Amino acid sequence: MNPRRWLQAALLSIVMSSASWMAPHAAAAPPADVASLIQGRLLGTAASPPAAPAQLQPLLRLYPPGEVQALWLDAAGRPTVAASQALALLADAPSHGLDPADYEATRLAKWAADLNAEFPGDVRGVAADFELGLSTAMLNYLQHLHVGRVDPRAIRFRIPSRAQEHDFAGVLLAALAGNRLRQAVDEMAPDLSQYRGLRAALLRYRSIAAGPDLPALPALAAPVRSVRPGDAYAPASALHARLAAFGDLPAHEPWPADAPAVYDGMLVEGVKQFQRRHGLGDDGVLGKTTLAALQVPPHRRVRQLELSMERLRWLPHFSARPLVAINIPMFRLWARDPALPPGEAPLNMNVIVGRSLNTQTPVFIDEMTHLIFRPYWNVPRSIVRDEILPAMQRQPDYLQRHDMEIVRGQGDDAQAVEASADNIALLRQGALRLRQRPGPRNSLGQVKFVFPNDANVYLHGTPSQQLFSRPRRDFSHGCVRLEDPVALAQWALRDQPEWTRERIVAAMQGPRSQQVNLLRPAQVILYYVTAMVMPEDGTVRFVDDIYGHDRALDKALAARR
Repeated sequence: MNPRRWLQAALLSIVMSSASWMAPHAAAAPPADVASLIQGRLLGTAASPPAAPAQLQPLLRLYPPGEVQALWLDAAGRPTVAASQALALLADAPSHGLDPADYEATRLAKWAADLNAEFPGDVRGVAADFELGLSTAMLNYLQHLHVGRVDPRAIRFRIPSRAQEHDFAGVLLAALAGNRLRQAVDEMAPDLSQYRGLRAALLRYRSIAAGPDLPALPALAAPVRSVRPGDAYAPASALHARLAAFGDLPAHEPWPADAPAVYDGMLVEGVKQFQRRHGLGDDGVLGKTTLAALQVPPHRRVRQLELSMERLRWLPHFSARPLVAINIPMFRLWARDPALPPGEAPLNMNVIVGRSLNTQTPVFIDEMTHLIFRPYWNVPRSIVRDEILPAMQRQPDYLQRHDMEIVRGQGDDAQAVEASADNIALLRQGALRLRQRPGPRNSLGQVKFVFPNDANVYLHGTPSQQLFSRPRRDFSHGCVRLEDPVALAQWALRDQPEWTRERIVAAMQGPRSQQVNLLRPAQVILYYVTAMVMPEDGTVRFVDDIYGHDRALDKALAARR
């Protein structure tokens, strides 16, 4: 059995035995003695304080000096029903992608059992350890559920931690006073349909990982490089088993014992569905990449789901305003407006993001305030230095052929200057700027969507439409290129009826640049998860960790131990 699954089962077994915890034969120290010991530990007057420094102030709120009352022990010093509920919640942490070991769940369950048995040791000390330990665990659990375990900025996400914005001690006290501990935990989890979908997927993939080993798919023997529909394929039954386990074929339709070992029919359709769910071209061909994805162990998919759930906890509560969301490694954009009729599908389209090597698209949240038709492209200095100046040395007419000009000053009305040797030298020094004029060859296309940010990232069109047909689309310098900028402009201007599709297209092809402010600014989030439940059809999709953010988060989580 999977070790983590075994631990969860063991913890649940201990917790479920709590019906006997209220038995009259159990001995416990008088609550006043326990309260005195708790206060001493928190104030540093007793040995081995169990409180972590980060939780010391919240614990002092739970146990005010001079007014300490046990929260998890009854008058006889036994764990209460609330304690039993809390331990059950901690044992269920894996359902949220969290680890019971982070909350000392095994030790707490052992202390609870000791307090309800003929315990020969220092009952006072165990009671104080249990009381403070369970409060610390629940404070951590509520915080981890609500805002995550890692500060996003520690792994280069431009999203501030929200840990200091919440009163988790107050949440815990209110939950205990109202006898609603489970409800409080449920309310701390992100109120996002995406999170709930990932949680359901986590349960399913954990079941796959804990089940019988899936049959292996052997590598293709040379000179065979791929298997195409209609080809003979000896491990056809093994392929069927994997596709059925992953949900890409119906699990209730077993592989017929007398079926020929041929790759066709439902196997091809199952592979196409699998390819779509894993960011691969859905051509139905069994090549090296598809076979490698089919062989990824289920426990690795479990980890992708856990890491994606962790990142969703970092997100703030989004108000009932329009939202544009871009999932960077999935190369996909969604735009939704809560004011639209329920059930109306969000706008979605393919996008191109920053190259993984050196121009990654950053993760951050901002607000789209306006869009610009026929924009200038103000070329970043890094691109001028590393790409354009070397190209100008090789091709003297480079600026003319790319409709670029050297300018002095800021803004669209900056003065163009001659591309003389002196001005090129000033350009190299950063004293002058380079920009590309509006037009069909402009790298931003015919419209730019602006959400002011210090990374100078925005959404825009592109004259290079052919790249959108590729499964992997990290080709930009960091901005996000749109497959259908007209559709996003329509969506952004939907509250301004004078901006019809025809007028939008005319503005994109017009003689001048034009800025249009949005009546209702939209929230924009550029985020990063490698596992996602697709809004269009509810399928679970996994993609490659193109920027290595999963590895960085995994490392940061491990470093906490």
